[in-house]
Amino acid sequence: MILQDMVPDRSMDSLSTVELDWDALYADLAPRVYNYFRYRLGQVADVEDLTSRTFEKAWRSRGHYRRDLAGFSTWLFKIAQNVGVDYLSTRRQHLPLDAAVDIAIEGTLEKNIELRSDLARLAALTAGLPTRERDLIALKYGASLNNRLIAELTGLSESNVGTVLHRLVKTLRAQWHGVSARHE
Repeated sequence: MILQDMVPDRSMDSLSTVELDWDALYADLAPRVYNYFRYRLGQVADVEDLTSRTFEKAWRSRGHYRRDLAGFSTWLFKIAQNVGVDYLSTRRQHLPLDAAVDIAIEGTLEKNIELRSDLARLAALTAGLPTRERDLIALKYGASLNNRLIAELTGLSESNVGTVLHRLVKTLRAQWHGVSARHE
């Protein structure tokens, strides 16, 4: 018997659908999916609903998951993107990050007010960005995905994802501080 056969692989992305531990997957990925939608949409009630729709669709489609094509988290976030696109096509009036200001925040009142102000300012800065850039920000900073997974989800190269995000952050920082950003 080969040692690999004796030692189970605990990597979530390498499990077959028969071996998937849905409770562990949900515990690991639900906060990231939730944050992805929160960054994209901002409205808590909608975010919770879309997170649950994503896992429901994944559960119903679990027989279609092929680990030889993509890791589980990549497959799940593609489902989340599709759920988000479907949602946005029916509700165009939502702006990303707007309602993030209303999320309860821990800490002192002064810190809460400062953070709410910063979130409102960030929402205003990102509101004018194209959909692709807002989605990249949501995947990177909301869902905490790495550039490789974002590249798989968006069809961009890993290098391009890093470059676009770098330029976006640079531009947003310059706008934040009232300085015009220079292109590299």
